[in-house]
Amino acid sequence: MPAHDASAGFERLWPTVILKRTIPGHDAPDRALLALIQRLEREQPDLTTDYRGQDLLSVPDPAAGWLAGCINVSVRDYFAHLGMDYDIRWTLHAWPNVNRFGDYHDAHNHPRSYLSGTYYVQVPARMEPRHGRADVRPGCISLYDPRPMVNMTAIKGDPYVNPEYTVTPTAGMILMWPAFLNHFVHPNLSREPRVSVSFNVMLEWSDDYLPRQ
Repeated sequence: MPAHDASAGFERLWPTVILKRTIPGHDAPDRALLALIQRLEREQPDLTTDYRGQDLLSVPDPAAGWLAGCINVSVRDYFAHLGMDYDIRWTLHAWPNVNRFGDYHDAHNHPRSYLSGTYYVQVPARMEPRHGRADVRPGCISLYDPRPMVNMTAIKGDPYVNPEYTVTPTAGMILMWPAFLNHFVHPNLSREPRVSVSFNVMLEWSDDYLPRQ
């Protein structure tokens, strides 16, 4: 075979883009967010499970406003990364999660949203001693490949070998992904609560969004 460009002819199809970044200067806002969430939970004990209740970002509090700004910047950056450089309008809805010892969230996705995400306010540093299984990943979040059984014939080095992507969060981290992705929140195995804010990005529809066929 004659000499050729080995990189020629390849396309990357069906991308699933995930944003993962740490917000600069998050320490003081995190302390304010934590105080706000603790106050709201005292007033509403089912705050974590009532995810369709009051939008946290609409609370008249500087910490909530700071977080709304961080999320909106990240949404704009997400669309820009994909080359979607036209006018896109959206609304946000967010709710706190206070996960105590043993709390977790079954695999699920977020219907009627375009993007979903989580901002981590407080992440425990110390976990309870573990005995037995070595594959336990306390406090982590796993996102799953949306293409069923794509890893069935994967071999070592194949990018499809692992059907899940697991993140160990830290305070100040924001994660964002397409809302159709199933994700699983692993149990908190610390006596200290793990506190985060989940959010959805919902498009304000416009016919301008329709692609040309």
